[in-house]
Amino acid sequence: MKKLMLFVPVLMLFISCKNEKKEAVQEVDVAQELSVLSPIDNNVLESAVIYEANIRQYSKDGSFDAFAKDIPQLKELGVKIIWLMPVFPISETKRKATGGDFAYKLKDEAERKKMLGSYYAVSNYTEINPEFGTIEDFRKLVKTAHNYGIYVILDWVPNHTGWDHEWITTHPDYYTQNDKGEIIDPINPDTGESWGWEDVADLNYDNQDLRKEMIADMSYWITEENIDGFRCDVASNVPTDFWAKAIPELRAKKDIFMLAEAWQPELMKDSLFDMAYGWEFHHIMNDMAKGKMKLNDLKKYIDKNKTKYEADDILMNFVTNHDENSWNGTVKERLGDASKLMTALSYVMPGMPLIYSGQEYGLDYRLKFFEKDSIPKTKGEAWDLLSALGNLKNSNPALNGGKQSAALKILETQNANILFLERTNKKDKITFIGNFSKEEHAFELPIHGDYVDFKSNTSVDYQQGANMTLIPWEFKILISK
Repeated sequence: MKKLMLFVPVLMLFISCKNEKKEAVQEVDVAQELSVLSPIDNNVLESAVIYEANIRQYSKDGSFDAFAKDIPQLKELGVKIIWLMPVFPISETKRKATGGDFAYKLKDEAERKKMLGSYYAVSNYTEINPEFGTIEDFRKLVKTAHNYGIYVILDWVPNHTGWDHEWITTHPDYYTQNDKGEIIDPINPDTGESWGWEDVADLNYDNQDLRKEMIADMSYWITEENIDGFRCDVASNVPTDFWAKAIPELRAKKDIFMLAEAWQPELMKDSLFDMAYGWEFHHIMNDMAKGKMKLNDLKKYIDKNKTKYEADDILMNFVTNHDENSWNGTVKERLGDASKLMTALSYVMPGMPLIYSGQEYGLDYRLKFFEKDSIPKTKGEAWDLLSALGNLKNSNPALNGGKQSAALKILETQNANILFLERTNKKDKITFIGNFSKEEHAFELPIHGDYVDFKSNTSVDYQQGANMTLIPWEFKILISK
């Protein structure tokens, strides 16, 4: 009964969304002091939801202040970590424009001014992009997050800089150069050809002085601005031995959280990165929704990861992020009618679920990447679902997904389209049932016992061998009493 009462407030909101009038987000007083935040630790990671904040597109004015006002509401979604997309100044030289060309090639001056460039073309690692506000505004954002028990990590871009970075002229030896001594943009190591990131210059980690400068710049944000870690862009393109030196030095200053935009297991060995991207899981979800993969492919992935990754490795589970939304399509475009099922699965699987700016408001269009855009700000079904899932993730140890992740077991059924997935942690157990097809399916239950149904918040008693039917892409989450 204690568990039943725990989920009532959020679950009732979830199931009643169709009857409620949608309300615009209300501003909250960010000056409120709630608590002093202790350094991030493994206990936080077990039940955390991470939020990717696109400051430029989050609000109409695209400012730190506008985002900070909504931080208290992120608590409703179970968010414990905010990942800020790069907050640094963006290079003017070779600035990218919508369509992929350089902004300077646009003849219309008004159109040219609209092009704000890529966040990932950094011109200075220790300053703030004036587009978002001032350093004081940034500090206010961090303080607000900490007051509400939420940690803040910065999106760090270690592989390359923009062409306006002072190192281009003061330390050209920090960069990769061709046979003519010209600084070049990043090269794909698999093909030997350019990635097509012409707006940035490739850094050369053979240079030991560069390594020292990079660590010093990262340290600044920890010691002077009190941030809680980093999400490191294309982390696998930077030599692992750099991370082996840098991360221990950074951790010596403060307990921090390190997320690698990579999937390679070696990046999480020896207490380097805490978490990596669940890219393969993401692509499997996309392909299952399109009928290109079957449920058995997901089962093979789960089985393979038992030996591919170590027990304390964490993977970030996501149905969308800034790259996916802008370049590959919205959640609805890629997942269609399977969107809610796959979103729920990303919370139930071991790891940490991600929410990208706008996802919580049902964002159904591709955000512009190089110019100003904005997300919707009306709560609806997406908010209610993510709020309910976040509450469950935060409060039920059976969904622990950190360095001491709850156990995972797949129950076999006679139906190749139905997944029965159990997560257990001592006395706590959650069972996920999903129909991974576009047809209705009936099947026999391989479980028995008393549960609380996640969506209806009602008690249910299931008998092994009884029949159940799920409509296309339907899911159930059952909480053991």
